[in-house]
Amino acid sequence: MATPQTRFTSADRREQILEVATGLFAQQGFQGTTTKVIAGKSGVTEALIFRHFPSKEDLYWGGDDLDVLSRVAFDVLERRTKDQTLSRLLLYSALEKHELSERFFRNYIANYFEVLARFVREGIAAGRFRNVDPLLAARGFLGMVVYHSWIQELYRGKEVQDFDLHVVSRTLARIWLQGVQTEKKLAPRKAKLLPRRKRLKHQVK
Repeated sequence: MATPQTRFTSADRREQILEVATGLFAQQGFQGTTTKVIAGKSGVTEALIFRHFPSKEDLYWGGDDLDVLSRVAFDVLERRTKDQTLSRLLLYSALEKHELSERFFRNYIANYFEVLARFVREGIAAGRFRNVDPLLAARGFLGMVVYHSWIQELYRGKEVQDFDLHVVSRTLARIWLQGVQTEKKLAPRKAKLLPRRKRLKHQVK
């Protein structure tokens, strides 16, 4: 006897696709996740996905604020963990006042700021966020993320304490949100230490 298929309303189907996509983006990042894979895991066609979400970008920025910001933070941290070349080039060119510095900033950083600033503007318009400067808020969030990456990778902080990237991403997103949300939407949680991948190798003097 055939197992009856679950029938979803349009709203329920949208939420189901978003839930599957959120999990995949969190595990594989934006570049590593295709709409074909999302469709397969959701049990739908790509055409149906695009009926609910005009583009993969819209799907990526869907969901609640904590999930969205956690994904952004994870993408940045994972990419920098795999290759610190860009970070070193940015720092060297800026310190040496090289003409490439402006080009690097425009091509690799400014766009991140603007995309996140647009997200903040939409949150303000929807009443989720306080009336803050969107660009400064965007820089504040990405500043936390990038600085953590520098400490871990450039200053070899992970030799002292190596954090799980998923936990770091969600923790930084939660801290930032608690500063900009109009009300306490995030449930208070008992403070706890972030899990470590490795024990301390040596003490910092």
